[in-house]
Amino acid sequence: MCGFVGYVNQKDVPATTINDMADRIKHRGPDDEAYFSDDQAVMGFRRLSIIDLAHGKQPMYNRDQTKVLTFNGEIYNYKEIRADLQKLGYEFQTDVDSEVLIHGYDAWGPKLLDRLRGMYAFAIYDKTKNEVFGARDHFGIKPMYYYDDGKTFLWASEIKAFLEHPNFKKEFNETLLPIHLSFEFIPSRDTMFKNVYKVLPGQYFIHHANGETETHRYFKFNYDHIDNSQTVEEDAKKIRGIVDESVKAHMIADVEVGSFLSSGIDSSYVLNEASKLKPIQSFSLGFKNSKYSELSWSTEFAKEIKQKNTPLYMTGEDYFDILPTIMYYMDEPLSNPSAMQLYYLSKGTRESVKVALSGEGADEFFGGYNTYLEAIPFERYQKWVPKGIRKMLGGIAEKFPRFHGRRFLVRGAQPLSERYYRVNYVFDYHDRNKILKNPKLNQDAGAYTKHLFDDVKGLDEMTQMQYFDINTWLPYDILHKADRMSMANSLEVRTPLVDKEVAKFAATMPVKTRIHTDETKVSLRTAAEAELPERVAKKEKMGFPSPIATWIKTEPYKSRIIEAFNSDVAHKFFDTEALMDILREHINGKSSMQKIFTIYTFILWYEVYFPEDTTAKTVDLVHRTQV
Repeated sequence: MCGFVGYVNQKDVPATTINDMADRIKHRGPDDEAYFSDDQAVMGFRRLSIIDLAHGKQPMYNRDQTKVLTFNGEIYNYKEIRADLQKLGYEFQTDVDSEVLIHGYDAWGPKLLDRLRGMYAFAIYDKTKNEVFGARDHFGIKPMYYYDDGKTFLWASEIKAFLEHPNFKKEFNETLLPIHLSFEFIPSRDTMFKNVYKVLPGQYFIHHANGETETHRYFKFNYDHIDNSQTVEEDAKKIRGIVDESVKAHMIADVEVGSFLSSGIDSSYVLNEASKLKPIQSFSLGFKNSKYSELSWSTEFAKEIKQKNTPLYMTGEDYFDILPTIMYYMDEPLSNPSAMQLYYLSKGTRESVKVALSGEGADEFFGGYNTYLEAIPFERYQKWVPKGIRKMLGGIAEKFPRFHGRRFLVRGAQPLSERYYRVNYVFDYHDRNKILKNPKLNQDAGAYTKHLFDDVKGLDEMTQMQYFDINTWLPYDILHKADRMSMANSLEVRTPLVDKEVAKFAATMPVKTRIHTDETKVSLRTAAEAELPERVAKKEKMGFPSPIATWIKTEPYKSRIIEAFNSDVAHKFFDTEALMDILREHINGKSSMQKIFTIYTFILWYEVYFPEDTTAKTVDLVHRTQV
């Protein structure tokens, strides 16, 4: 597990630039550093040693020294691929998966990606062609960005590395602010920095000697092979085998592996399977004297399966004090309140182990979110009530804000691409018009992601929702925060349920084996019942709860938010009185926590990355690299 940086054709750049860029992401690899340079390309690498600790140094070369690799991640089937390469005559000097990548690309080019199973992002510089190849794993577990303004081409594991390059022009991409306010992330290749792009999940790029960059999608999850003949019992049996095998694959390491543990089914199932292989320590986070703490559940379960559990705690002061640092590590603003817990969980876990398993992905692939259940009444409503009448009723309902059934009737008149709650997850179009200082920036969030619903328009609404989440919520929120919060603490997090083979099977499952009228993750829960106590297998989803909604109403946290809502940044982008109205509504009993938190974290993020635009007290970015 590592971090990498690089750039091409920058003869006027100081030689120390690559070191400075790599130091920005030292947290991703504190164990080692190394560099490569020639007349055309410069590459830097920071290593967190997990496999073959004595070897595997990068940058790594192919056999004739014409290609150079830097790689972040783990390839779980690297031994099988190595055997195939050995048959082709390739010789190996180490037992690390990175050597498989450099020889594999030498042998097969981009077709190598079809063979890989794992989490990864890597860049290969080809000296003979003077081109750079970069790729990211199937689901976006590991990050990769590039900066391309037509003159300068840079790439890195994290955006913050670009800040050290003299030809990087740091500009805020203000046109995307309404999109961020809608989704709490940017669900596309674009970022909040102009000319900085994500390499998408399942995508690779080639940057050519002439300065052009082309991108290709080698993988995209789809539901092309749903088998409606499958039953819950059959799918549960298959899930047990697949999860068992995936956990085994994700346990490979030359250091101790631990596991995150909440009170829910996903992390409990992963821990239980891992404990069959060897003793494994788990780590759980909670709040002292709080109804939001899950520690009583998690510690009891760990005790039941005779595995050590380490409880960790955080306070409101911990939570709010760390927020500017969190926004620095995130690269882009992300207002998921659970990120702070994940940071402290990772910090406490890293004191004991270098690698931790986690349960991300089960909700997306197996149908675990309660919101999927709302497809049932809406599909019935759309089936029995003609479209014209639904539109008429929705229009009437919009005029009566206090009408109890208003929300259902308004949404019932909309297509799923507009109605699905993830589309206007935080602020809807009308809300954004109220708070934006420049309402002309506002745009239709539904139109921004409609292409995803078009991909699966012939399928049922539950499946369309899952498809949307797998292609947006999972990579841009869940996996993004998992990577940033763990790597900020030099901890490698592995997700056995976000896996090529797990996804391959999940794509065949019919709705009836995923979700019932009043139950989510039906087949997964049935599979878990054979392995876990019923109270765990059947437990209702809690997410990663925190008392933040209550903290916002109390001092000193309320004053911090009031100060932010009246700051230079707030005045630059928002109607500050509208922001204060939202805060007052929340204090008076109307739940607006996510709206408040989204604005608050955006302001903190902007102060961290664009301190020159504000006179407010800001975070020292150089210091933050040492946090």
